[in-house]
Amino acid sequence: MKHKDGKLIQDKNTRIVPMTVLLIVLCGFSFYLGKIYCPEKDRILANDVAKAVESSKAAAPVSLQVKSVSFPDCGIGYQDYTPCTDPKRWKKYGVHRLTFMERHCPPHFEKKECLVPPPDGYKTPIKWPTSKNECWYRNVPYDWINKQKSNQHWLQKEGEKFRFPGGGTMFPNGVGAYVDLMQDLIPGMKDGTIRTAIDTGCGVASWGGDLLDRGILTVSLAPRDNHEAQVQFALERGIPAILGIISTQRLPFPSNSFDMAHCSRCLIPWTEFGGIYLLEVHRILRPGGFWVLSGPPVNYENRWKGWNTTIADQKSDYDKLQKLLTSMCFKLFDKKDDIAVWQKSSDNSCYKQLDNPDVYPPKCDDGTEPDSAWYTPLRPCVVVPNQKRKIALPSLPKWPERLHSAPERVADVRGGSDGTFNHDDSKWKVRTKHYKKLLPAIVSSYAENTLPVVYDRGLIGTYHDWCEAFSTYPRTYDLLHVDSLFTSESHRCDMKSVLLEMDRILRPNGYAIIRESIYFTDAITTMAKGMKWSCRTEDNEYGVEKEKVLICQKKLWYSKQSS
Repeated sequence: MKHKDGKLIQDKNTRIVPMTVLLIVLCGFSFYLGKIYCPEKDRILANDVAKAVESSKAAAPVSLQVKSVSFPDCGIGYQDYTPCTDPKRWKKYGVHRLTFMERHCPPHFEKKECLVPPPDGYKTPIKWPTSKNECWYRNVPYDWINKQKSNQHWLQKEGEKFRFPGGGTMFPNGVGAYVDLMQDLIPGMKDGTIRTAIDTGCGVASWGGDLLDRGILTVSLAPRDNHEAQVQFALERGIPAILGIISTQRLPFPSNSFDMAHCSRCLIPWTEFGGIYLLEVHRILRPGGFWVLSGPPVNYENRWKGWNTTIADQKSDYDKLQKLLTSMCFKLFDKKDDIAVWQKSSDNSCYKQLDNPDVYPPKCDDGTEPDSAWYTPLRPCVVVPNQKRKIALPSLPKWPERLHSAPERVADVRGGSDGTFNHDDSKWKVRTKHYKKLLPAIVSSYAENTLPVVYDRGLIGTYHDWCEAFSTYPRTYDLLHVDSLFTSESHRCDMKSVLLEMDRILRPNGYAIIRESIYFTDAITTMAKGMKWSCRTEDNEYGVEKEKVLICQKKLWYSKQSS
């Protein structure tokens, strides 16, 4: 699948899709966040360099020159290194509500300036869509789930491969049968009404993988672990996933974005701490959207014996959950066997009940922007949807018409309008046509804080500041697209750190498309060579001399410590 002329299409000869859709969409609007958030304020250029860039616009072209560099091998012990969710640093943080599993990026003086190696015996990943059902064992050489949960059929080791039969704790008959039952409960999953979903506590992302075949894009979410490698399995398969946990900070998504949220025995204590985790699900779920829960306490009447509890306790838990959901303007939509579905109200009149000062949870009235979600603390209050914008699920066009219909929230973007939306759409038709001449597959990016609009169009993404490491494992993406990142962020983000992070998350033999001012292209090429990348310089689609397109490919290499 790839983003061509604004549309997601299937390409039988590439597996780029699900992995690039998630990352590339965020590259552009990360600039917006970067101008607001950067705890370390890294710099690569002095003020006189910034002045040189400005003066070069009127004078002859100049370029930033850096000395050649060769980056060392981090060592095989760093093959799964995730800088901001590093288990080696967990002891520094508290255990309350599992805060140690949230993002905690290392300070500047602890950043690694080395290349993360692949595992011993790493092979070029299996192509999509075959990869959805199998991957090379040596690429994710962890057999814990296979040994400990073999009866649940999450994955099976067969020779040099892991195979994923679609099992899970709540999928005794396979994930396909599970989703079929869910579609019977939620007809909108079949006709293009539901397009975006989030799976909390995703396991190996079998649910998200199955939904891809049904035209629904899913962000699978789970925290980093020491040995299970669940998110890593999802990424290796080509299923969109990021490292994350609902703990003390908001999830990195805008409000009112996902059409559906899902939890299958994800063990999140939804009714504890004043229901603050469920309040976060309410924030990111679109009005009219669906929250799906399977596992305790759903179907407690028949399942309680297997949950090491009493039927009275499980009934109490279910009643608490139902009461909490009702207070947030959710209604029980349907229920069958182990699956219960609630729908978030599309009618804001429901929220008038929160005007009573004695009710809980109250309305959020502390001035925090509902879309603020980068290191923003969770708050025990209800984010009431904006009635001025048509963001409810019933008011949106169905997929695929939704992709090219200008969302009303485009007016919330600085300078945004239907006209600018259509102009951006046209620009990417020209740009993607040019990229197709240079590479077999490409994906779009955006500027400004357009992530709410991205979701309204039926696409997915996440907030991120590129001065920090991304919430993912190494070797996640086949393709990275970066548009003027160094021109926009060179005053804050260290070029070397950004390129090393790109190298960490790019797969061996993967490509990076880097659009940049000619002031930076020579320096990028020099550093890329030190990372074992090969780069070539191309004109942009308009032949403008001041901007060039670098096409870089990461080479496959192995650590000297490998056997």
